[in-house]
Amino acid sequence: MSQPIKIVHVDDDEDILTLTKMSLEYFGNMAVSQFTSGQQALDNIDRVEPDLLLLDVMMPDIDGFTLLKKIRELPKFAGIEAIFMTAKAEMVSAERAREPGVLGMIVKPFDTPTLPQVILDLWKKSER
Repeated sequence: MSQPIKIVHVDDDEDILTLTKMSLEYFGNMAVSQFTSGQQALDNIDRVEPDLLLLDVMMPDIDGFTLLKKIRELPKFAGIEAIFMTAKAEMVSAERAREPGVLGMIVKPFDTPTLPQVILDLWKKSER
């Protein structure tokens, strides 16, 4: 079996963190490292070395788009790709959702059993 995709998931909602981790590890054979703030993710990303970012759009300390920009400022992660999660998709402009390296948007609440396949489908479409 191939190595699982390593995902860094950042969200300030504990329930979303729990559901996402369960879904991706149980149904998707993915390795998930989770953080409740953008700063936590920045402090730990070098240790985790993810393949993909799964970022909440709206968080108290830093929004997902700004976090992605800060992570990409680190040379090792300059080309890392991200998928965003949001409960308020209408507040995210289509332009922002189509920035280079942004693979897509997942609207919360999501379907727990199918979440890994949604992520894999988005990831496979990218030009890695």
